[in-house]
Amino acid sequence: MRYSPVGVVMRIRGPVVNRTQQLVLGFVVLAWLALVVILLVSPEIYDRSLGAGGAQRRLVDLGFLVALSGLLALLGLAVVRRWRWSFWLILVAFFAGLLRVPAAALELTGHLSSGDPTWYVVFQAVVGVAQFLIAIAMLIGYRRSGVWGEF
Repeated sequence: MRYSPVGVVMRIRGPVVNRTQQLVLGFVVLAWLALVVILLVSPEIYDRSLGAGGAQRRLVDLGFLVALSGLLALLGLAVVRRWRWSFWLILVAFFAGLLRVPAAALELTGHLSSGDPTWYVVFQAVVGVAQFLIAIAMLIGYRRSGVWGEF
């Protein structure tokens, strides 16, 4: 408890976001930064998927960045506001991130072809492992104190 200058007892609230939310928000920010770096350094990775070529390429890349930025901003808002549906959506999606590891292994061994550079395939596997670990932390927090509970 804290006392104000006029002698009224004020309760100080806890943090706006807990560790679980910070972890998810940190991942979202890093995912956005990775997207920007990849678009600047090696835009052909996304250009193949988006079917962009020639003069349209930069415009399509910009549109892709804006659309994904909006989606990630909405996701960030959902995390901060502790929307229940977003917790379950993120939890399922992050658990499914582990599927990136065998997919990357198949690509690296030549059993599955994607045409992506090796560094990007390895990066996707690392992202999948990170997503899986965050999902485990989210599940621990849920078991302790419910949706968006702190791990």
